[in-house]
Amino acid sequence: MRKIQDANLENKKVLLRVDFNVALENGKVKEKFKIEACKETVRFLLEKNCKVALISHLGRPSFAKATAGKPKGFDESLSLLQLKDDAENILGKKIKFISDCIGEERMSSLENLADGEIILLENVRFYAGDENNEAEFSKKLSAGFDIFVNDAFSASHRDHASVSGVAKLIPSFAGLRLQKEIEEMEKIKNDFAHPAVAIIGGAKIETKLPVIKFFEEKYDNILVGGKIANEALDQKKEFSEKVILPFDFIDDRLDIGSKTLEKFKEIISRAKTIVWNGPTGKFEDEKYAVSSNEILKTVLDSGAYTVVGGGETLEILEKNNATDKIDFVSTGGGAMLDYLGGGEMPGILCLKD
Repeated sequence: MRKIQDANLENKKVLLRVDFNVALENGKVKEKFKIEACKETVRFLLEKNCKVALISHLGRPSFAKATAGKPKGFDESLSLLQLKDDAENILGKKIKFISDCIGEERMSSLENLADGEIILLENVRFYAGDENNEAEFSKKLSAGFDIFVNDAFSASHRDHASVSGVAKLIPSFAGLRLQKEIEEMEKIKNDFAHPAVAIIGGAKIETKLPVIKFFEEKYDNILVGGKIANEALDQKKEFSEKVILPFDFIDDRLDIGSKTLEKFKEIISRAKTIVWNGPTGKFEDEKYAVSSNEILKTVLDSGAYTVVGGGETLEILEKNNATDKIDFVSTGGGAMLDYLGGGEMPGILCLKD
């Protein structure tokens, strides 16, 4: 895989794909972890006197209502302008916001950018061409840049213009965060200590089956909670004895019951390796966050090497001020599951010779 450490970066114009798809509340960033994740790569590029343009998506624009003079998908509530101040504080650098990700204003701003300066481009998903990976849109995105750097592991399972399309048009490299994510994924795939335990929660059983199968083959226990446990029980899915589904519940399956929780905690406490992706109950309601909070406490007490992924799991960590107590917190939810489950990772494949 091509890495930025091997690239000739000096004074280059760099399009840096980051993942600023963060939770917002009244226009304010709720969790800043994803913004912080790109800090090392940004600093590396600035030390090489690069001119850096940050590009990201935020949410899913509906394309329902057109705004004059704006892209078809424009939605003020999904504008990356809301993230500018937090990005400046985290990166320790003034950032100029550009109200489009393609077009004349962006080209002009790029041409006038000095070495070591940063611009933040508007939400790339305001154009359907991003998710559709349209060749013409990829050309417009890459115009004027010398180099493309992908630092968004969490978007690398998407075959989108801003992830894989641009990478085919200009020299492209993996950022430091992307490299670290892959290193950690390989570690929990191939180089881990036993007993190894996976905790899988959240929703959509069909999307989780490949990763459950992966863990069945390699890990000692897979503890399943959340909506996917309910779906597995309803659909009478058959697993090996390594997979433990809940056997008691609270209030119409909104959280796992005390007996299941005790069983889970007993297994977790003996673990040497833990991978956790997804809450075990409806954690956003404090009444049903008991199991997720208790599992977190047991994970921390276990002393096991722990990797956590998924936006909801990250929220659990942040609510409990535990993010910095975990060995590695992945920016990826779906990307982490796809990587471990053997799914295609277009954003990584395009960086390989």
